Amino acid sequence: MMIMKISNLTIQFLLKNKCHLKITKKMDTDDLSREAYEAVIIEAEKFHHDLTLQFGLLSYECNNEQEYLDEAVKLIKELKKIRRHDLEEIFFDAIPEMPDYHLALNNILNNIERVNQIPENKRHVR
Repeated sequence: MMIMKISNLTIQFLLKNKCHLKITKKMDTDDLSREAYEAVIIEAEKFHHDLTLQFGLLSYECNNEQEYLDEAVKLIKELKKIRRHDLEEIFFDAIPEMPDYHLALNNILNNIERVNQIPENKRHVR
């Protein structure tokens, strides 16, 4: 049995975008190309595991990598709107400093833009 701690922000994002987190999933981060996985998941993990969790959960309702990358961009835009005192909805232990948090989000966004420039058939299977 897989148990995941889901933040209120993730739930709000999923509801706002008419996503439904179900037991069954359409895809997983294991289905991402090496480039997409490194761009989002590894980059988020470099910053904080709890941020990685937000992007990992997002994959469950996506049909393919491009949809995942598009949804990740939307999630980043929502995450950038968060105020410091609301970060406890995402980070379950140490709350990061806002400049570092925004830098991490910008790095992921820039990485996604670079991945989108690579044709899907040229990306590497993990």
